[in-house]
Amino acid sequence: MSFLGKTYTFVKQENMDGFLKSVGLPDDKIEPVLKFTPEQKIIQEGDGYKYITQGRDGPREVTFKSGVEFDDLIGPEKFPAKTTYVVDGNKVTQTIKSAMGVGTFTREFVGDELIITMVTDKWDGVAKRYYKSA
Repeated sequence: MSFLGKTYTFVKQENMDGFLKSVGLPDDKIEPVLKFTPEQKIIQEGDGYKYITQGRDGPREVTFKSGVEFDDLIGPEKFPAKTTYVVDGNKVTQTIKSAMGVGTFTREFVGDELIITMVTDKWDGVAKRYYKSA
């Protein structure tokens, strides 16, 4: 898992507005999310992991164990959710279950790239965010 400990910087995104609308995010909240381009990093800590996003408002850190569901707060509004991360080789899949539906974020690490693919049960489209490590 050569991606552990590397920092990935935002490059571009596809279909994010459609994804955000599909989960019911109000129009006035969509633009700030589209402009949110945090750095991403996953580190291993013992038998668990820490997922760190570093954005304009400082870092957000989520500590998890692969395959173990936990209570989470998501988005700028801090919606309550149940979240599970599964680490499998070069992929980290996050499943979020909330009042907004079920969303899956698949983080695939390929060489120096990170591609995050996002789908939800409320939409038949696919959104992607692309990152690159230094």
